[in-house]
Amino acid sequence: MSVPKATIQVFGKAKCFDTKKALRFFKERGVPVQEIDILRKGLSAGEYRSVRTALGGDLDALIDDKGKAYGQYFVAYLAGESAKESALLAHPELYRTPIVRQGKRATIGYEPQVWARWLGEG
Repeated sequence: MSVPKATIQVFGKAKCFDTKKALRFFKERGVPVQEIDILRKGLSAGEYRSVRTALGGDLDALIDDKGKAYGQYFVAYLAGESAKESALLAHPELYRTPIVRQGKRATIGYEPQVWARWLGEG
């Protein structure tokens, strides 16, 4: 296994099962992880742009449309892109988690096949 050159960051929520599974994935491989509680810290505007770019610009992939906060802050089919971005930056509970980031690469949700490639496993 090759050691990653950039730090692995896992932005997640304490009660999110996929976040727990992501952390376990890297721990089992001895890969150091910077764990970030997204509810406390959120994403900075720069981190948000980096993750969105890594996802090919897909804003809706970042939004947890099944979470409790979804309908509370905006109605997705009425909200424009600018309103969605503002809501995400102001209310980190709207993010789908985990957001796993390594340098300019990022994933949303549990993506062990992708992370294995990052680590040179596949």
